[in-house]
Amino acid sequence: MLDQIHWLAAVTVLGVLEQAYFFLQVIYARRLFGISPPKITGPPEFERIFRAQVNSSEYFPIFLALLWQAGLFFHQGLAAALGLLYLYARYCYFMGYKASSSERLAPIYFSSGVLWILLAVSALGILHFFLSHHVGLNVLQLLTA
Repeated sequence: MLDQIHWLAAVTVLGVLEQAYFFLQVIYARRLFGISPPKITGPPEFERIFRAQVNSSEYFPIFLALLWQAGLFFHQGLAAALGLLYLYARYCYFMGYKASSSERLAPIYFSSGVLWILLAVSALGILHFFLSHHVGLNVLQLLTA
């Protein structure tokens, strides 16, 4: 079983580490700009870092769910590769947003595209599972016949 999920687990750990890095960036920005919790407003430089972290945190559960569904029901390697692409795009999003609000756009569109691909792959894998296990219809065999 572990040989079927080890890449998913590794990408999950990398994602958690990335989230921790984003959290630390907010802590450093709070210290730099003298903004104590629970305040969330301040100079634009702080607000961009804060929003980038919050937005990344909001999407993280969606990413994890799709990563694991795609990996378990479709293909672990493809899901892990897409997961790495997503994490890289999120890092670029964070760094871009930190620099300027306009520099976040390309990476956010790219990471959203990766999520849509993970969603499609997940849906295909789950559909194949249901058809083959509950209807007795193996779509892959039909396509290769």
